[in-house]
Amino acid sequence: MEPKVIFNVLAKDVENAKEIVEAAGDRVLLGVMVKNFPTIEAASEIVELYKENKIPVSVGLGAGDPAMWNKVADVSAKTLPDHINQVFPAAGYTLGRMEQLEASNTLVNALIEPSGTPGEVYISTGPNSSDFKEKISCEMAANMLAEIGVDSVKFYPISGDKRLDEVAAMVKAAVNAGIKIFEPTGGIDVENVHQIVQTCLENGAETVIPHLYTSLVDKETGKTEIEKIQQLLQLEWN
Repeated sequence: MEPKVIFNVLAKDVENAKEIVEAAGDRVLLGVMVKNFPTIEAASEIVELYKENKIPVSVGLGAGDPAMWNKVADVSAKTLPDHINQVFPAAGYTLGRMEQLEASNTLVNALIEPSGTPGEVYISTGPNSSDFKEKISCEMAANMLAEIGVDSVKFYPISGDKRLDEVAAMVKAAVNAGIKIFEPTGGIDVENVHQIVQTCLENGAETVIPHLYTSLVDKETGKTEIEKIQQLLQLEWN
């Protein structure tokens, strides 16, 4: 099976999002960060607007803010997006809500944090648990997610290409537990994305969803640059 690489990106507005989808089709997910909206209703309106315009939506926390986990779950339950970013402790809860709403096509990830030691990670990515930095093995983290049916690991922050050995260890453990989707996040840009995605594929991931946010945004217009999206689409992996 040919590996699948999908880019999780931002858009300034619905027009910019439409341009991105026109250029990239099903190779992109457009992030909507709930932290940027005052209410669940306001965030839900934007998600619905994107959906009406056939824009594949990824509902996110906003800079991995654990305090947003409940807002993510509530917005997702109202809108049934294509993709949901969630902290590890709330991933099972969010997945359960989606299944109850028969949104079985919605992909829910769980946020795992690198610890600085290859093979060990932090799963305490919730609002209270994040105060506790206790390392566990990648294998335990992956198997806990597999037990509850979470299909994707979000690994953040990977600091661009500075933690490739940690990325490799987490991918390997996830794949061995049956989780074939991996989402590296943090400090990824057009220059380093190839090496990061290649590392994920070499260690067994079948689908890789790198998150490239502000690195693609034109600082003057606030828009994600279509030229950079096109550069990403031209990349090839072994």
